Amino acid sequence: MDVRRASERYRGGDPAAGIESWHALSFGPHYDPDNLRFGAVIACNEEHLGPGAGFDEHPHSHTEIVTWVISGELTHRDSQGHETVIRPGDVQRLSAASGVRHVERNAARVPLTFLQMWLAPLEPGGEPRYEVVRGIADSTPYALPEAGAMLHVRRLSPGERTALPAAPHVYVHVVRGDVRLEGEVLGPGDAARLTDEKDAEAVAEGAAEVLMWEMSGF
Repeated sequence: MDVRRASERYRGGDPAAGIESWHALSFGPHYDPDNLRFGAVIACNEEHLGPGAGFDEHPHSHTEIVTWVISGELTHRDSQGHETVIRPGDVQRLSAASGVRHVERNAARVPLTFLQMWLAPLEPGGEPRYEVVRGIADSTPYALPEAGAMLHVRRLSPGERTALPAAPHVYVHVVRGDVRLEGEVLGPGDAARLTDEKDAEAVAEGAAEVLMWEMSGF
């Protein structure tokens, strides 16, 4: 198990434009050859957007992009004609495939914080796809077969235990609260990368929200 603390993330974004980004893996101008990806995960960015701030239209291709709003509302618009508002509890997935352009903005009057996770597809190309699952229930897995991955959302009460998937690669991100995992306490923004772990479990120190990626071998 490899624990990565929130304080170790690389800071990016454009604070003058109301954009603050924290990257868990190599991203943009920050290059770390020892931290390019974990399993299918190639980016895990915590984004903070002030009211009215956002990312102007930009392209993506050959990437599975999953977004989880922590607080506030994210307005999404893309070249496929989708325009949606994503709120806490929703899972947004954009399969960039052969190519798509989109805009992401905080159109509300309050700050926005969201987590965006990029996964590499098993095969490049194909047609772009877009999906939103509203208010995904606790313990309901969200399948991402294009990347050989499954997202597990857990909202834990104090002292509650949850088993980690037994998979070649598991990426655990703590959204809020504290959890104990294999003797380590992880707080908000902390992550753990597990390889070929079996019978691992996390225990909530208090109320907590955790995202877990279960991934096949790469």
